[in-house]
Amino acid sequence: MQTVFSSTSSRFLLMKTNSFGAIADVSEILAGENSRRVLMVIDEEAYRACGAADVIEPALHGHSVSRFSEFELNPRIADVDRGIELAKQQRPELVIAIGGGTALDLGKLISRLAVQPASSINIIQGTASLERPGSLERAGIPLVAIPTTAGTGSEATHFAVVYVDGEKHSVADPLMLPDYAIIDPRLTYSLPAGITAATGLDAFCQGIESMWSVRANDESIGYASEAIRLASQNIVAAVNTPTPSVRDAMCRASHLAGKAINITTTTSSHALSYSITSDYGIPHGIAVALTLAPMLRFNANVTADDCMDPRGASHVRNRISAIVDLLGATSVENASERFSQIVRSIGCPATLSEASITTDAQIKKIVASVNTQRMANNPRRATEDLLLHQLSTSLNQGVSIG
Repeated sequence: MQTVFSSTSSRFLLMKTNSFGAIADVSEILAGENSRRVLMVIDEEAYRACGAADVIEPALHGHSVSRFSEFELNPRIADVDRGIELAKQQRPELVIAIGGGTALDLGKLISRLAVQPASSINIIQGTASLERPGSLERAGIPLVAIPTTAGTGSEATHFAVVYVDGEKHSVADPLMLPDYAIIDPRLTYSLPAGITAATGLDAFCQGIESMWSVRANDESIGYASEAIRLASQNIVAAVNTPTPSVRDAMCRASHLAGKAINITTTTSSHALSYSITSDYGIPHGIAVALTLAPMLRFNANVTADDCMDPRGASHVRNRISAIVDLLGATSVENASERFSQIVRSIGCPATLSEASITTDAQIKKIVASVNTQRMANNPRRATEDLLLHQLSTSLNQGVSIG
């Protein structure tokens, strides 16, 4: 994947395949792919408001352009199928997805599944696999992913989320990784504070969860460490007093967190978040953050008997210590408090009780609905009883530090 990143000050080369440039480089991609027919998968409102249209529309002059923009915030299988049908009708040579995580995930699904012989529902539900290059004329329609938020990191991952009958499914396959990713902080300048906060917390939590994941390796730890550092130092200003430099930093944090979870996937706090969002309408990033501090304390108490990481409990404790250091804290409890303080500083609830989740029945439903696939990546074994105890005793924890 080629990644293009725009900075307000200079151009950066992170590694051979990742060059950092500007959204205007979409013209070079169009020329390089020799694309005459283009399918746009866009959040129409974000596309216009963020300024992307001002740059991309002139670049599309002379091309045959189809647009797909009518889809749910939480994309459904019906949205995917309508996009696939449009792609089959228009036969685009390039797909450009612009928006938040939903638009990018739909771009992945449409560009890849449109050329697959199996039905979308069978692939999404896991009863059929994506066929590999060699058995198909091509792996998929080339995809350009252009995020307009700093949070999901979808442009850097091989996952895509879709809902079937209200149930969340994640399609995970290396073929889902976009061919190009353009990250231009200018596209986030118009983001409202609430969206900046929710998406920024998603990136922040992705970085922390990736650090302690049982799948973490040296590469993912490098990405996650920098994502945590950048998010912890810039998210408050990005929400409350945004400047180009802090927007730039949060875009970097988001992309690096995405690269980290592309290796490790997410863990406990994400596993617990999905029912919080679906039952209470709490935005995803905020829902994840509600249990991050309790799970930091939980994982810090890992023992040899309940350690899920084959490298052992001491390895996990070292990763937790690294997180504490990155948060500028002196202990696990202090780090939990600092994280909660940051969350409150951007106008979000930091604990379950602050989000009006206060009863044992509510906690039991959250735990009963946990995503077991994501929880399996957690470094400490989390039984239902342990989770109930941890979340129940944490309802009113996370008091701000002075």
